[in-house]
This record gives sequence, C-alpha cells and structure tokens, in this order.
Amino acid sequence: MDHLLIRKFRHRLLAWLHRSRSGRVFFVRRIPYKDVKRATDGFQRVIYSNSEVTAYAARFGEGGGGVFLVKEVKDFGQQNDVFCRQIQFLGRLHHRHLLSLKGFSVGKHKRLLIFDNIENGSLKEHLNDPLKTPLNWRTRLQIANEVVAALEYLFLFSDPPAYHVSISSSNIMLDENFAAKLSDFSLLTPSANSVMMPNSGDSMKQKSCKIIFQLGVLILELVTGQSSEMEGSDLIPWIQQSRFYNSIDKMIDPDLGNNYDCTELKNLLAVAKLCIKSRDKATFTISQLFRYLQRKIDISHDKVR
Repeated sequence: MDHLLIRKFRHRLLAWLHRSRSGRVFFVRRIPYKDVKRATDGFQRVIYSNSEVTAYAARFGEGGGGVFLVKEVKDFGQQNDVFCRQIQFLGRLHHRHLLSLKGFSVGKHKRLLIFDNIENGSLKEHLNDPLKTPLNWRTRLQIANEVVAALEYLFLFSDPPAYHVSISSSNIMLDENFAAKLSDFSLLTPSANSVMMPNSGDSMKQKSCKIIFQLGVLILELVTGQSSEMEGSDLIPWIQQSRFYNSIDKMIDPDLGNNYDCTELKNLLAVAKLCIKSRDKATFTISQLFRYLQRKIDISHDKVR
C-alpha cells in the first residue's frame, strides 16, 4: 500500500514539474493588465528606460498600498516559455537588497513584472533633485555596501548565477528606510532570448567586469553628487588621475558639507578607482570587495537620512 502511495505521489510530482517547465507560472501572482495600466497612469510614470526594460512607478488601490515598480520587459516576442522562466527565476530570489517580485501581467503588446515597494524612489532623485532632502554620509556608505551585498548574492548564491545586471543611480531604489534595492537584474538576456549559462566563463568574466565598472561609477556619484550620464564620462578622468586626492575638496558633494569621515572617504574612493580600472580585467572578486568595505568602512551605526 505504501509503495502505491509513493508511486502515486511521484507521478503527480513529475507531472507538476513538467507543467512548470512548459510555460505555466506557479507561486507568482498574475495581476490584471487593466489594474497595472491604471496604477501607472496609462504607463506614463516612467522611472528609467533602456534598450531592454522600461520601469514605471505604480500605485495600486485608492491612496494606499505604497509605490511599486513595474518593469516592461522588451524583445521577448511571443516566446511565452522564455518569459515564464524569467518569472520563475525572479520569484525564487530573496535578498534584503533586491526588489522582490510580487507579480506579473500580460497585455496584448506588453509583458510586465511587478516588484516591491519603492516608497522613496530612486537614488538618482535623491542625489540630483534639489527638492529632495540630501542623503547624509552614513546613508551613502550604507548604500554602497548594500549594492555590493546584492551583487555577491546574485553572483555566488543564486542558482544559476545572475550576471545580467545593470547598476546605476536610476535603478537603485530606496525603500521607506532608505535601504538600497537593486532593481535591474535577471537570468535572461531578452535581446538574445537565451539563458546565460553557468559554464560560459568568458562571457561571465566580461559581464562581471562591466558590472564592477558600473559599481565604481555609482560610488563616484555617491561621493560627488554628480550625474553619471554617459557612464560617468565627467567623473572617470578625475578618478584616474594619480593625484586625484588633492582635488577631493572640489569634487565632493556640497550637500555633505564637512559632515563626513576623511578616512572613510579615501577608502571609498580607492574602491571606486579599483572598480573603474577593472573595466577590461577585474583583479578582485565581488566577495573580496564586500569584505574590504566591511573591514575598512564602519557601517555599524544606525543610518539617518
């Protein structure tokens, strides 16, 4: 009798696995397209956009529920199975500094992913918008560390690793406590309609170098408060100078005043310089960088905006 029950359970389990791999999505809520369209004001509330995604702010319900991020994923065409694999992968990721997938939606011409609360908007807003309260030094240090922690999770603890990541102040979201949430990451490269396979070593190294470079640019933004449009073209020549330390006082964000630790600042800029230098060939790993930040920069204090 026990053998019959085991075989019956096994048969049902195998059937479920087959269905889950054939284009259906489990454990992720499907949200009506009309609700998403209404929540984004007809897809007018754009936060950021690039060749692969456009992100919108969305508010569901009447005056409550917080602000969520909706991503329109481009170039998947009619391949439902590819989109479903993306949803299932994102639904399995859980880290305090990644936006959590809350649902998905499909319209006639749009495929949408709905992510967690982004009550305080993007990092770029708080660095560049004069109407926003400036971020203090402690918060900026914390954000740098939190982004690196998210990358370590995606590279080392995600199965398979997620090397399709983009880092910029536009797609680093801040929650109600001003904790950083990485929003632009995935398993798939939409334009290629393919999965980044774990054994493609050269491709992973190239992507890792690009991500580390972007991290360096982000750190420069945190220090200077300047925009990094065109991948930080105005900031990179400065950090590449051999005597850039002599001009720090001219480059640091005026909003910080003198309220920062000089040693922490120099250590953070040293990290940025290493990251920028790693554009073509990284000489360290994300894990090594994470440990360095924890060792060199005191981030144990409670942060205040």
